Amino acid sequence: MPTGEKSLLRFVTTGSVDDGKSTLIGRLLYETKSIYDDQYQAIEKSSKKKGLKEVELAYLLDGLAAEREQGITIDVAYRYFETAKRKFIITDSPGHVQYTKNMVTGASKADCAVILIDARNGVLTQSRRHGFLISLLQIPHLIVAVNKMDLVDYSQDVFSRIAEDYMDFSQKLDIHDIVFIPVSALKGDNVAVKSKKMPWYEGATLLHNLENLNVSADRNLVDFRFPVQYVIRPHANFRGFAGKIVSGTIAPSEEVAILPSGKTTSVKSIITYDGELKEAFAPQSVVLTLSDEVDVSRGDLIVRKKNLPAIESSLEAIICWMDDEPMTPEMSYIMKHTTRFVRASVKNIVYKIDVNTLHRQPADTFSLNDIGRVEIKLAVPIFFDPYKMNHATGRFILIDPLTNKTVAAGMIRGAERHVEDYVAGVAADDAKQKKSPHAVWRDLNITLAEREKQSGHRAVVLWFTGLSGSGKSTIAMELERRLFECGCRTAMLDGDIVRHGLCSDLGFSPADRKENIRRAGEVAKILFENGNIVLCTFISPFKEDRSIVRSLFPEGRFIEIHVDCDIEECRRRDPNGLYKKAESGLIKAFTGLSSPYEPPEKPELVIHTKNADIAGCVNALEQYLKDEFKLKIFKNG
Repeated sequence: MPTGEKSLLRFVTTGSVDDGKSTLIGRLLYETKSIYDDQYQAIEKSSKKKGLKEVELAYLLDGLAAEREQGITIDVAYRYFETAKRKFIITDSPGHVQYTKNMVTGASKADCAVILIDARNGVLTQSRRHGFLISLLQIPHLIVAVNKMDLVDYSQDVFSRIAEDYMDFSQKLDIHDIVFIPVSALKGDNVAVKSKKMPWYEGATLLHNLENLNVSADRNLVDFRFPVQYVIRPHANFRGFAGKIVSGTIAPSEEVAILPSGKTTSVKSIITYDGELKEAFAPQSVVLTLSDEVDVSRGDLIVRKKNLPAIESSLEAIICWMDDEPMTPEMSYIMKHTTRFVRASVKNIVYKIDVNTLHRQPADTFSLNDIGRVEIKLAVPIFFDPYKMNHATGRFILIDPLTNKTVAAGMIRGAERHVEDYVAGVAADDAKQKKSPHAVWRDLNITLAEREKQSGHRAVVLWFTGLSGSGKSTIAMELERRLFECGCRTAMLDGDIVRHGLCSDLGFSPADRKENIRRAGEVAKILFENGNIVLCTFISPFKEDRSIVRSLFPEGRFIEIHVDCDIEECRRRDPNGLYKKAESGLIKAFTGLSSPYEPPEKPELVIHTKNADIAGCVNALEQYLKDEFKLKIFKNG
């Protein structure tokens, strides 16, 4: 962000009906001098007309006649204001259950949510409902404003009871930053100025919290994603691609890929109305020019060459149904995802969520405001990131092609998976894997003994296990180079390489990790039986999975090498930036941080790499193979 430019915070206010959302925002606008004199005079006149003793600041937001008549918010209202520290976009969303879809729409791009709770009523069903929706939308920050404290004599006990009640409920949600503030929107207590009537409250005001909320860490500045909105061709000598950077950063000369064509090139320049930029970042709108003449159209996605999104035509997603007409399963809808439109149908409803109890229920269809998990089939694949990793490329809407109405909003969980996808790695007994039907076993054409006699060395599997960043691949590659130069037959299986091809369909759930190691073990077995010294570098965090692989080989032919390095040193090295991604929430279930690593109990060899150099580690390995294990490795002849 340019020096001196104010940051922008988008926040949504929500809660139950008549909790004072519009009044609170009106108070913020009034206290920050963000309303004109004629606006204030208009709402003052309306307040007197209704016989109110005080000016009803809520009228600043209740723009519809129906809203003023009923005293509720129906439509989503947006207001803008700024202070000396920051600019704000406020979304005042409806509290009535009938307008839940409006709340989802209003909150979809918020950095923070403010839930109001009436101090007289405590935590209501709608308060919990909106908390669940905030969790579902992955809004990272939540402020619970206990309003109307003036009507309960500014009681600390009332505030503490409500805060404790809501905190207990929030333990079920994916919300980790919650602040509780006692306020009176009508009187102005703790909104912009500290209240003298609640000396027991030692925290900051609502406005102070909003001004100082750190949202830069919530932005995905790692994964560059640029959906093309428009191709600009003012004359024959210029061709640029206009769009909004929805995540990540980019600079001229960086290599990029164009999806779906897969063509690669580099960024030539980044152009804005004010001139060219040396770097651009989300959420800037820019024009990119490319170094090569490649075919790019609206709906294409420009990404970094070595940082690609997923591509699938069958998805699992959480959707909120927003149409008065119920869902028609298998009906063809239009999915709008980034700047692309593709045909889509809801193939299966996995479950519907009771937002009051958070329980899952079977369902045959969705009605207005229903929320649940579905499987979606697309006519053509889309390029996406899971919503948790990247909101911009993980969300979509469904449109009725006949009426052109938006019928649902959704968040992509990932590719569609079924239990049969996991069968291969469910239990340890699966080392004795069920064979494909009609497959007939055939003995090796050339035996292992024959191959070993010709190569002059025994075949063996060297299984390197350890945390990411411990040095497994670096050490294994150097050892392989030495073995190769000695005339040995070698083969290398690296975790990252395997996941680019053989295991590219797998994620990082425990079941997927198990299947990843099972496949790697089977490939290692084939390479071993062909007389190779097979070097395998896998985190392989679970003892059971490594035991299954060990059981595939004859006694003494599987050498488990624990590459040991403490987590802090691995985080410091972070060769691929994975720890940084994991700590920012972009990678879930990361080994060593949020997922366990089970070190070997009795490995054949332990290599400590924290204070050792590569040559020393490889020397120790070579010495072990020659002396301790009696493995004969030498040049032919």
